[in-house]
Amino acid sequence: KELTTKYTDLFFKDLDSLNIMRANRYPRATDHIGDIVDMIDNLIQNDCAYRVGDSVYFRTSAYTKYGELSGMKLDGNVEGQGEGGNKFVGEKENAKDFVLWKAYKEEDGEVVWDTKIGRGRPGWHIECSAMARRYLGDTIDLHAGGVDLVFPHHENERAQTEATTGKPMCNCWIHNGFVNINNEKMSKSLGNFLTLKGTFKSKLDVRAFRWLV
Repeated sequence: KELTTKYTDLFFKDLDSLNIMRANRYPRATDHIGDIVDMIDNLIQNDCAYRVGDSVYFRTSAYTKYGELSGMKLDGNVEGQGEGGNKFVGEKENAKDFVLWKAYKEEDGEVVWDTKIGRGRPGWHIECSAMARRYLGDTIDLHAGGVDLVFPHHENERAQTEATTGKPMCNCWIHNGFVNINNEKMSKSLGNFLTLKGTFKSKLDVRAFRWLV
């Protein structure tokens, strides 16, 4: 919590520097474990998800539109080559299936919840669907993000939400391109990222940057 609070505070400072109006809510996944668990339980009951021990996977074969959002050709996918590497080989029914709930492992430390679907923690995608439904309803007007999130993140969000509700998740998807530095994607792993505080000397410089982008 100490780490996440630090970066949340920095995020809000950058918003204020850019003169961006605050949203009404900034929900945290850890405050919505109940919503997440209920959504996963619903998917299990509808045969759109299945258990493997205390883990739960989304059954992509139960959602016929899987792959439409990203346009990805998924035939011939090889299990163990994607998200999570070899950790889930042999657990999934299909290489395209993705984890909704991860069974507790010792390396998880204190990041664990005891719930009606098992002892563990949420997968990467389910928290977004659960919180969006809590505050925005079954169908939202606009969903945005980087182009690198189209697959698998947004594809999986859409699948698990629509399999739960039977309704369209989103009316309009918008994806921005990469921010490049010297013809390379700006990223923490490459160490080529810039920050507002470290790049601009005055408030006017920051405002000018906002108009630029």
